[in-house]
Amino acid sequence: MEAEGLDWLLVPLHRLASWGAAGAMVFGGVVPYVPQYRDIRRTQNAEGFSVYVCLVLLVANILRILFWFGRRFESPLLWQSVVMISTMLLMLKLCTEVRVANELNIKRRSFAAADSKDEETKVPPRRSYLDFDPHHFWHWSSFSDYVQCVLAFTGVAGYVTYLSIDSALFVETLGFLAVLTEAMLGVPQLYRNHRHRSTEGMSIKMVLMWTSGDAFKTAYFLLNGAPLQFSVCGLLQVLVDLAILAQAYAFARHPQKPAPHATHPASAKAL
Repeated sequence: MEAEGLDWLLVPLHRLASWGAAGAMVFGGVVPYVPQYRDIRRTQNAEGFSVYVCLVLLVANILRILFWFGRRFESPLLWQSVVMISTMLLMLKLCTEVRVANELNIKRRSFAAADSKDEETKVPPRRSYLDFDPHHFWHWSSFSDYVQCVLAFTGVAGYVTYLSIDSALFVETLGFLAVLTEAMLGVPQLYRNHRHRSTEGMSIKMVLMWTSGDAFKTAYFLLNGAPLQFSVCGLLQVLVDLAILAQAYAFARHPQKPAPHATHPASAKAL
């Protein structure tokens, strides 16, 4: 009788805990970007945030969704990708608006060819459709260009996946690429910090939330028997997060001395 009474209490608690863990997986990944988003809006300065973080997460989560069609993993991981893609597009929109507003005299760059009436943004004839200049890729002047690039990548990757979905090797490779890309999430920020010898403009709260979220996510993968690729991804992400925190500590203790008479142009870009 006592066991039945305990089951009556434990079963709802177990379900509640499962729902809570699933909700944390779906929405927990976007929480670290809330303080960074607010900082950018407040300061109208996006220099401290690497927009390549958005690129990494967009590619990783698009590939993860395609991986789901070949290997049906847990639904919370699928919905997490949908929510993350939406969040990264919002971050890109804000960063683009802020950067363009601060660079009124900089020549506009675009993913697609500009209208012929707009002489300032016209793409040279030899690049009549796409602007793949490595110096300007993923640093365009309009949010719509990022959307076009994401849609083009999704279309190509989706078509290749459709043709190869019956190949187990392709599906497993796709999953590995998805999680490996996501594992590289912090690398653009890590490189940006190293290049500038500073973490100024980067939200420490964001990185702390990255670390705690990635630790929770890795534990979730291990406890729920997720595909091996997910666990490897989580462990790599935690290591990169710790490296960024180490940078913040080191640069705070030994700040870079500004060069005499040096100026910092408004057009200087974070990666």
